[in-house]
Amino acid sequence: MGWLEDDVALITGGGSGIGRAVALRYLAEGARVAVLGRNGEQLEEVVAAAGDLGERVLPLTGDVRSPEDLHRAVEATVEKFGRLDILVPNAGIWDYHRSVTRLSGKEISEAFDEVFDINVKGYVLAVEAAWRELVATRGSIVMTLSNASFHTDGGGSLYTASKHACLGLLRQFAYELAPRVRVNGVAVGGMRTKLRGPESLGLQGRTLEASFAKNEASGQEQQPLIPLYDSSVEPEDFTGPYVLLASRTDSGTITGAVIPADGGIAVRGFRQPAGGAGL
Repeated sequence: MGWLEDDVALITGGGSGIGRAVALRYLAEGARVAVLGRNGEQLEEVVAAAGDLGERVLPLTGDVRSPEDLHRAVEATVEKFGRLDILVPNAGIWDYHRSVTRLSGKEISEAFDEVFDINVKGYVLAVEAAWRELVATRGSIVMTLSNASFHTDGGGSLYTASKHACLGLLRQFAYELAPRVRVNGVAVGGMRTKLRGPESLGLQGRTLEASFAKNEASGQEQQPLIPLYDSSVEPEDFTGPYVLLASRTDSGTITGAVIPADGGIAVRGFRQPAGGAGL
């Protein structure tokens, strides 16, 4: 018996990175899982990676910026599995530390719309599409947040603002949906993932994997600037809190909470005193 035996989950951005890792972990914990993403090939890879449990995976192609796509995803999940117990709003993009001082007004305007449409509106629309089914099952929402939901320099201005906004959404959703639905989050740190950048800034081809690539001179992997610098940076090692917060038995009294899974960034010392020292 797993922690999520017979529960049904819907994960947005479930084709790669932390979304894929959570989907596979939920399967291992006994859940049935629908994964929503824009890349059909990646979704089929999730089914293949599930092995014998692949029949418990429902791949769904769609865009989190589309309320129609999200409603179709919820409807397809319930039609396939009979219910919905867990929603994981997870789809997102990163701005690769683009400072306001490095962008023109036009670039900021276009990138703002793209980042907030995916990172923030995508979460709101997912919750709007799913809350009725979650009320019916007294289910829960587990949102993917970030160290940038609390601290500076986890991204640039736009990403940090979007993740702070998601923290506000989590708290408001926890209030609006209580007592029927619990709403919590996991604030993850950097990991080896295909998280892409905004197309509006020409960063759609970049991924976070490069940040952990081996140094050609030393042959050593670059270590993230976190206290637990020797901890794993693989997405699957961040999935435990998602299981805990989704479990009715083990977190049934918890809502409005965020578990930091960021390697201890909150206790890190200063890397440099000011981000604009070179201006």
